[in-house]
Amino acid sequence: MKIFPETELNFKLNDGQDETLDRLKRRTDYSANLTSQYTDKSFRGKIVGTRFQIISSDIGRGAFCVLTGEISSDTGKVKVEIHKVFKVLLSIILLFPVIGLTITLANGTEDFSPLFMVGVVLQILFIRFVFIGLAFRFLSKSSLNRLRDVLDIEWKKN
Repeated sequence: MKIFPETELNFKLNDGQDETLDRLKRRTDYSANLTSQYTDKSFRGKIVGTRFQIISSDIGRGAFCVLTGEISSDTGKVKVEIHKVFKVLLSIILLFPVIGLTITLANGTEDFSPLFMVGVVLQILFIRFVFIGLAFRFLSKSSLNRLRDVLDIEWKKN
């Protein structure tokens, strides 16, 4: 089981590689460190040659997913993953149930139940699959739809 979800997709270009890269460059505000900032462009990030690493320019939720990809002559691929800063924050949230268990064990309470361990595992699974999983699904879908609109591409079935 992966702690943090990621998706890799392939796409077909409707236009040529040069037109698609030019369109992406026009709609991307350069940012070396992938931070959110108000801009009139669709993405923030960096494009080097045929490779790109971008985030959506939506303030507050756009930086959650990082789109890393490459555009070749008539196809391309993109990998969607959670931004490193959000991975650190979500890791801390995932540790809360473990910290609670550790504090309970350190206090030496006599009422400790094995069901408490099951509760900790269920909390971690809930955070991972409901909280992180659903957030990734909705925010990555939004970023991928925006990328599809900007690049005028069609997703390939894997």
